[in-house]
Amino acid sequence: MHTKTEPVRRRTSRHRCLTALLLGGTALAALPITAAAQDSALQPDGTYRLSPIIVDTDNVPDDDANSIVAKELWVGGKVATSVLDTPASVSVITAKEIETRNADKVEDVLQYTSGIITDYYGSDDRNDYYLVRGFQASTYRDGLTLGSMRGVREEPYAYERLEVLKGANSTLFGASDPGGSVNFVTKTPRFYRFGEVYAQGGSHGHGELGFDMGDVLDEEGTLAYRFVGKLQKAGLDYDHSRDDEAFFLGSLSWAVTPDTELTFSVDYLKRDATPNSGGYPLDRLYDRDLFFGEPDFNDHDVERMTVSAAMEHDFRNGLRLNANLRYSDLTDDFAYVYLTDSASRTGTVIDRDYFGTDSTAQELIGNVILQYDASFGSVDSSTLAGLEYRDASTTSASIYGDATAIDVANPVYSGAPTVAAPYREEERDYTTTSLFVQQNLSFSDRFIATVGLRHDWMDLASRGQSSGTPFDDADDFSETSVRGALTYKVTDEISTYVSYVESVAPPAIGVAPERGEQYEVGVKYQPAGINALFTAAAYDLTKNDITVPVVLPNGTIERQLIGETRVRGFELEGKAELTPNLSLTAAYTYSDSEVLRSAPVRGANVEGNEFATTPNHMASVWLNYLVPGAGNRGDMTFGVGARYIGAYYYNLQNNNGQSEAQTLIDAAFSYDVTDSTQFSVNVSNLFDKQYVVGRGTADYYNPGRTISATLRHTW
Repeated sequence: MHTKTEPVRRRTSRHRCLTALLLGGTALAALPITAAAQDSALQPDGTYRLSPIIVDTDNVPDDDANSIVAKELWVGGKVATSVLDTPASVSVITAKEIETRNADKVEDVLQYTSGIITDYYGSDDRNDYYLVRGFQASTYRDGLTLGSMRGVREEPYAYERLEVLKGANSTLFGASDPGGSVNFVTKTPRFYRFGEVYAQGGSHGHGELGFDMGDVLDEEGTLAYRFVGKLQKAGLDYDHSRDDEAFFLGSLSWAVTPDTELTFSVDYLKRDATPNSGGYPLDRLYDRDLFFGEPDFNDHDVERMTVSAAMEHDFRNGLRLNANLRYSDLTDDFAYVYLTDSASRTGTVIDRDYFGTDSTAQELIGNVILQYDASFGSVDSSTLAGLEYRDASTTSASIYGDATAIDVANPVYSGAPTVAAPYREEERDYTTTSLFVQQNLSFSDRFIATVGLRHDWMDLASRGQSSGTPFDDADDFSETSVRGALTYKVTDEISTYVSYVESVAPPAIGVAPERGEQYEVGVKYQPAGINALFTAAAYDLTKNDITVPVVLPNGTIERQLIGETRVRGFELEGKAELTPNLSLTAAYTYSDSEVLRSAPVRGANVEGNEFATTPNHMASVWLNYLVPGAGNRGDMTFGVGARYIGAYYYNLQNNNGQSEAQTLIDAAFSYDVTDSTQFSVNVSNLFDKQYVVGRGTADYYNPGRTISATLRHTW
């Protein structure tokens, strides 16, 4: 086992700068299935286990379990990349922050992050809903796209942290939306014994058990395992709801030699839930617990199995190799009845429709990445080149039709609707092959230039029937994206950058790929005296050749051209452990969105309109204060948070109303029963404020007040 007594090859200060600054340019393109800094973790005896690679012994690795401040991105194998010097706006939500806020949904994890709005469909519980800089976010797991797995609600307990890289990033990731990327970093083995178990209970009959444990298997310390699991039985705000889940992750790491490591993992996710409350009438606020769907026709079942493997090898001459592979198999079925209300309705009887989809997906994705570092006098060079391949197949069968009406003043359920054959059935195949290269040059430890180039070859095929009409289509695309950035280190504590990045959104057959481009400037400050990071960024982001899916009255979906949209704004974010007893998370976002060019959408002129669900202003702050224990009393921690979300339009046409400005308060309390046992209470939406956060043919509300109590034991 590698300890602090073993010799470690050190880099010069210039080479450390190269690793920290230049790999910020390669960022998540090289992120493997294993998470870098985990293997450089603090041992129970106070020493560090150093990864079998070149490391900088002057830097302390991130400790996600005990700090809200992340100073590294886990990228490029087991080399940690400095957030301070990454030429992009980056936010990292650590395991400590997730646990402190008891964020058990991805929407909850992200809701204190600048540039992101979450949960804008409220009681529509089919997906995790969040926008980054006004656009859908592309999602990744350990640097590999989730692709056809995107619709699954991820389990935050499976992940060490969430990393948000804002802005267009196709040169790093391939086809992706321009607003930004959310990367889930999977928990992997550590080379020492550790663990925790917990039990939780709360509102709506919520019950939960979880564990996370691992150890070394052999005396040489070359084999380590980790098991993570969670069982949940719960309900939601509305009647006839459920939110049950089972999750398990098992992983094994093998340090074959000091220069080679293999990691294998298998995880299983099963959700048995309800997809929707049915929505609420448009005329006023109703009690959240009311249910206007059908109890016998309100199911959402998800089952996913994932197998992953990663290999890392250091050739010890500046050359490193990473290879990653993942296979996923998914079934995702839902069906529900929902209100189809209108502003012109009179009386209390409201029409309803039913909708549902049975889908499957199988996906194989992998990459091979070579990185070469070298120095030429005062110039350091880092070159990264890689090949990525993805093969995915999906099937879907969708139903839609009229259901019986319901009297919302006296709801009487009529049973599941009689469902005809699916109006649309489709089988789709996606194959993508990608080549990417990135060159980074550091001049005298102060200026860092980054240039990247990526080319994606995409083949798409689709066959099936729509409203009885068969189709069999295919298309292929060949797209290039570039990025460039210049970083200037003002001091060791302050860095500034300017960047240009491009995006190519995942295309559809017969539709030109949507392209985006972004200009951004930013500054980051990491003060030497405290554990903190403060960032600011201003950006101009445009997206061209945009199409939007529009649901027509007969239930079919038509893609309609928008043309060109733009969002400009700036973001401020800070995370700081101000004193040993006081920590702070704060964020502010300003966004100015506009449709610049567009054909009419559903007959409405949208030019000059603001984006849907994109407020001009958002702000949040969370404070934690620790009261040290005395005598027989253990430590107590008090937390309070506030979130402000400005008003926004519900749709792109800007013609069905605006939300109210929202102010929500959250709170937390924890007590250390012993050194290894903690009791905590969390309250979300403390004052039970109720807002309409989404509107279509019905209204959707933000979640009401929820209270949870957790007992956690660690070792």
